[in-house]
Amino acid sequence: MSVEVTIDPGKIARVLRLRNGVVARRLAERTARTARIAAREAPGSMGDYITWKVDNGPRGLQGVIVCDHPATRYVLDGTRPHIIRPRRAQALRFQVGGRVVFAAYARHPGTRPNNFLARALREGA
Repeated sequence: MSVEVTIDPGKIARVLRLRNGVVARRLAERTARTARIAAREAPGSMGDYITWKVDNGPRGLQGVIVCDHPATRYVLDGTRPHIIRPRRAQALRFQVGGRVVFAAYARHPGTRPNNFLARALREGA
């Protein structure tokens, strides 16, 4: 008795690229898990701005994690020391030790980079 098996790589590729196929579901699970890790690692309320999706990319399906917080670049890359000056007022207003203090400018020490998205990717992979 002889058996003949024909493999059609095109059909296999189409099945793997289906939006609700096994590969897409597995990719969605991993992307969602990585997005949850990124939201947990993000500073302050930045985790509330993290979303994810599965899209068609140049090489097939890809998981995409997005952080829409306006300060994301500053957190990921860090900042150099800089001077903060008032924009619309005469002075800056701070509370220090329960007292209100006014200043013409403030020296910001800068921030270290905090690449929480890369850490989430490494941890979620």
